[in-house]
Amino acid sequence: MATATASKKKVKFRPMDDRILIEPCEAEEMTLGGIILPDAAREKPQRGIVTATGPGKLLDSGSRGEMCVKVGDEVFYGKYAGTEIDMGSDNFVVLRETDVLAIVGN
Repeated sequence: MATATASKKKVKFRPMDDRILIEPCEAEEMTLGGIILPDAAREKPQRGIVTATGPGKLLDSGSRGEMCVKVGDEVFYGKYAGTEIDMGSDNFVVLRETDVLAIVGN
Protein backbone atom coordinates (compact mmCIF):
# COMPACT_ATOMS: atom_id res chain seq x y z
CA MET A 1 0.00 0.00 0.00
CA ALA A 2 1.37 3.40 -0.96
CA THR A 3 1.67 5.76 1.94
CA ALA A 4 1.43 9.50 1.44
CA THR A 5 3.47 11.66 3.79
CA ALA A 6 1.93 15.05 4.39
CA SER A 7 2.74 17.61 7.03
CA LYS A 8 4.72 15.10 9.13
CA LYS A 9 1.68 12.76 9.25
CA LYS A 10 1.26 9.43 7.51
CA VAL A 11 -1.91 9.21 5.44
CA LYS A 12 -2.82 5.81 4.06
CA PHE A 13 -3.99 6.33 0.50
CA ARG A 14 -3.58 4.00 -2.45
CA PRO A 15 -4.55 5.53 -5.82
CA MET A 16 -6.04 3.17 -8.37
CA ASP A 17 -4.68 2.49 -11.88
CA ASP A 18 -2.89 5.54 -13.36
CA ARG A 19 -4.03 8.02 -10.70
CA ILE A 20 -1.67 9.99 -8.48
CA LEU A 21 -2.05 11.88 -5.21
CA ILE A 22 -0.55 15.39 -5.18
CA GLU A 23 -0.02 17.76 -2.27
CA PRO A 24 -0.44 21.22 -3.87
CA CYS A 25 2.13 23.93 -3.21
CA GLU A 26 0.91 27.03 -1.42
CA ALA A 27 -0.47 29.87 -3.56
CA GLU A 28 1.92 32.78 -4.04
CA GLU A 29 1.35 35.57 -1.50
CA MET A 30 3.36 38.20 -3.38
CA THR A 31 3.89 39.01 -7.05
CA LEU A 32 7.37 39.33 -8.55
CA GLY A 33 6.94 43.11 -8.35
CA GLY A 34 6.40 42.94 -4.57
CA ILE A 35 2.61 43.43 -4.46
CA ILE A 36 0.98 41.43 -1.65
CA LEU A 37 -2.04 39.48 -2.90
CA PRO A 38 -5.18 39.06 -0.74
CA ASP A 39 -6.64 35.54 -0.44
CA ALA A 40 -9.36 36.25 -3.02
CA ALA A 41 -6.84 37.30 -5.69
CA ARG A 42 -4.51 34.30 -5.35
CA GLU A 43 -4.38 31.84 -8.22
CA LYS A 44 -5.30 28.23 -7.60
CA PRO A 45 -2.00 26.30 -7.33
CA GLN A 46 -1.01 24.25 -10.38
CA ARG A 47 2.17 22.86 -8.90
CA GLY A 48 2.60 20.17 -6.29
CA ILE A 49 4.53 17.20 -4.94
CA VAL A 50 3.53 13.64 -5.82
CA THR A 51 2.87 11.82 -2.54
CA ALA A 52 1.45 8.50 -3.84
CA THR A 53 1.02 6.75 -7.18
CA GLY A 54 -1.14 3.93 -8.44
CA PRO A 55 0.25 0.75 -10.02
CA GLY A 56 -0.24 2.01 -13.59
CA LYS A 57 -2.96 1.83 -16.22
CA LEU A 58 -4.33 -1.64 -16.99
CA LEU A 59 -3.60 -2.30 -20.67
CA ASP A 60 -5.67 -4.40 -23.08
CA SER A 61 -2.97 -7.09 -22.90
CA GLY A 62 -3.66 -7.47 -19.15
CA SER A 63 -0.33 -5.99 -18.08
CA ARG A 64 0.18 -2.68 -16.29
CA GLY A 65 1.63 0.40 -18.00
CA GLU A 66 4.67 1.97 -16.35
CA MET A 67 4.14 5.23 -14.44
CA CYS A 68 6.30 8.17 -15.59
CA VAL A 69 6.02 10.04 -12.27
CA LYS A 70 7.21 8.79 -8.91
CA VAL A 71 6.71 9.77 -5.29
CA GLY A 72 8.63 12.96 -4.51
CA ASP A 73 8.45 14.44 -8.03
CA GLU A 74 7.41 18.08 -8.27
CA VAL A 75 4.89 18.48 -11.10
CA PHE A 76 2.74 21.02 -12.94
CA TYR A 77 -0.85 19.98 -13.63
CA GLY A 78 -3.90 21.48 -15.36
CA LYS A 79 -5.72 24.30 -13.56
CA TYR A 80 -9.01 22.41 -13.28
CA ALA A 81 -7.61 18.87 -13.40
CA GLY A 82 -8.37 16.23 -10.81
CA THR A 83 -10.48 16.08 -7.70
CA GLU A 84 -9.64 18.02 -4.55
CA ILE A 85 -9.92 16.05 -1.32
CA ASP A 86 -9.40 16.96 2.33
CA MET A 87 -7.80 14.54 4.78
CA GLY A 88 -8.03 16.19 8.13
CA SER A 89 -6.25 19.53 7.88
CA ASP A 90 -4.37 18.55 4.71
CA ASN A 91 -5.55 19.20 1.15
CA PHE A 92 -4.68 16.95 -1.78
CA VAL A 93 -5.53 16.57 -5.46
CA VAL A 94 -6.14 13.18 -7.08
CA LEU A 95 -5.66 13.13 -10.84
CA ARG A 96 -4.73 10.86 -13.71
CA GLU A 97 -1.11 10.74 -14.76
CA THR A 98 -2.14 12.12 -18.19
CA ASP A 99 -3.27 15.36 -16.45
CA VAL A 100 0.36 16.06 -15.44
CA LEU A 101 1.79 18.69 -17.77
CA ALA A 102 5.44 18.56 -16.74
CA ILE A 103 7.85 17.26 -14.11
CA VAL A 104 9.94 20.07 -12.57
CA GLY A 105 13.70 19.50 -12.57
CA ASN A 106 15.34 16.05 -12.73
